[in-house]
Amino acid sequence: MKKLSLPLVGVLTAAISITLVLCGNPGNMGFCVACFLRDTAGAVGLHRAASVQYVRPEIIGIILGAFILSLAKKEFRPRGGSAPITRFVLGFALMIGALIFLGCPLRMALRIAGGDLNAVVGLFGFAAGIFAGVFFLTKGYSLKRSYEVSKTDGLLTPLSVLILLGILVLFPSILVFSTEGPGSMHAPLVVALIAGLIMGAVGFISRLCFVAVIRDSVLLKSFSMMSAFVALIIAGIIGNLIFGSFNLGFEGQPVAHTDGLWNFLGMTLVGFCSILLGGCPFKQLVLAGSGNSDSAVTVLGMIAGSAFAHNFGLASSPAGVTENGMIGFVIMSCVVLFIAIFNTFMRKKESEN
Repeated sequence: MKKLSLPLVGVLTAAISITLVLCGNPGNMGFCVACFLRDTAGAVGLHRAASVQYVRPEIIGIILGAFILSLAKKEFRPRGGSAPITRFVLGFALMIGALIFLGCPLRMALRIAGGDLNAVVGLFGFAAGIFAGVFFLTKGYSLKRSYEVSKTDGLLTPLSVLILLGILVLFPSILVFSTEGPGSMHAPLVVALIAGLIMGAVGFISRLCFVAVIRDSVLLKSFSMMSAFVALIIAGIIGNLIFGSFNLGFEGQPVAHTDGLWNFLGMTLVGFCSILLGGCPFKQLVLAGSGNSDSAVTVLGMIAGSAFAHNFGLASSPAGVTENGMIGFVIMSCVVLFIAIFNTFMRKKESEN
């Protein structure tokens, strides 16, 4: 049953994503955790990029969907305390890489399904980053263990997004919304929220994680998560062909650039950070909704990274990668490499002494 369920999860993810695009979301962006956190950060005033400011109900829905399912299945067990500052920094760095590429691993898959060959280059980079992370895992990389925390800690994340939803519905005038660009393109609030709720619930039940697609194949020789990834792409290609939105090639892709080197490197950083964090951005949202405060801190790091990237010109655009983005990539890669080395080799020496 498990082998059957994961391909169905992939098909469902593709169907929901294509539906969201048909209802107004930007092309090949039915779901993108990086892009949607960035848009939400802009809507609450954390960055000034006028074209990417909108509270994305999909983010709210993912967290609440995971929260509701964890309660229903009696699996809401708040935990935290595992190197929170390290996780914040890794989330920050992950977002820098994602905004250089222009998408998270989920959007990477959706871009491939739309015919965007730039995303295929990104996939190779993502795999390279995961392989680098797997090397450290096999050498003993680990962050400190997490502990049970109060239910209050676990409830703060779903409560926060519920408040944000209330503001979006009742007091939208205090938020900032784009009038042009990707931020102005969105599905109706109710449609987007329902899509997010479904994905949050499905993510919690299936443990869907795009890092596990490659990590589990290498470390555990398990290809069940790979079946979800492949099914997502195949279903996405079929859906895009049906609705006339499949465009095979490098040029003319929605919200994407054609710099192969930086598409590769951006996703390399995303893959490396995701391995060190124990899950992709989508999984971090699901875990945060189900009570994991370590993942909530990671999400805060991603939000901060998105705001920093746009306030200081690190984020790419369809025109290409910025010089600040290149510098930011080098700096954050060095920081992430230090985190990997310290938590693999230096900590081992400390424990031996």
